[in-house]
Amino acid sequence: MIYSTEIEHMCPVAKGAYHGPAPIPQEGKWVQAKEISDISGLTHGVGWCAPQQGGCKLTLNVKDGIVEEALIETVGCSGMTHSAAMCAEILPGKTLLECLNTDLVCDAINTAMRELFLQIVYGRSQTAFSEDGLPVGAGLEDLGGTLRSQLGTMYGTKAKGARYLEMAEGYVTRIALDEDSQIIGYEFVNLGKVMKAVKKGEDANEAIKKATGSYGRFDEAAKVIDPREE
Repeated sequence: MIYSTEIEHMCPVAKGAYHGPAPIPQEGKWVQAKEISDISGLTHGVGWCAPQQGGCKLTLNVKDGIVEEALIETVGCSGMTHSAAMCAEILPGKTLLECLNTDLVCDAINTAMRELFLQIVYGRSQTAFSEDGLPVGAGLEDLGGTLRSQLGTMYGTKAKGARYLEMAEGYVTRIALDEDSQIIGYEFVNLGKVMKAVKKGEDANEAIKKATGSYGRFDEAAKVIDPREE
C-alpha cells in the first residue's frame, strides 16, 4: 500500500466499536453480506435503452452468488431478440459481479441487470422470505405452461378509437362492439396452445379452434370487427 507523506506522518488512532453490514433478508434468512458468494435470491429487473425504443425484463435465480438461471424477455426492438439470445448464454455460471461488469450486448438488458443487481444486494428479492428460495427452473413459471411471454399490445387513434391486438390470453382476432360502437369484449387465440397441439400432430385448423376463446360480453356484440383490418 502506498501512503502520501501527510498520512505517513500522522499518528494512528484506534478504531472503536465495529458495526458490520446490516443483515438483509434472503431466502428465509438474515444475512450479513460481505462477499458476492453471500448473495442468493430470485428476482426481476426491468431495463430500457438510451433511445428508449425497447425494454427488457430480466429474471435471475442466484445461488451463493452464482447465476443458475436466467430468463430474458424483450419487447419493442428487433435487434434485442438476438441480444437476448447471446445473454442467455452469457449470464448462467457467472457471479453477480461478473454479470454487472459484462457487456450484455443490448443497453436495455444491461440496464435491467443493473436494476436487478440493486434489488438483490439490498435484499429486495422476490424470494427474500422464502425458505431456501426457489428451485432452478422457477423462472419458467413466469411464462406459464406454453412457455410464451405474456404481451399486451394495444393501439388507438383519435379518429378511429382503440384496437386490441394482443392480450395476456393471446392474439386478439376480433373485437366485440355494442350498439354505441364501444368495446365490450374480444376473441383471442392462445398461440402457445396452438403450437403445443400442432407439435403433437394435431391439425392446425383444429388446434386453432380449440385454442380460441373470448372475454367479456363477446356473445352480446352488436358488431364484431377485425382489429387489424377494419
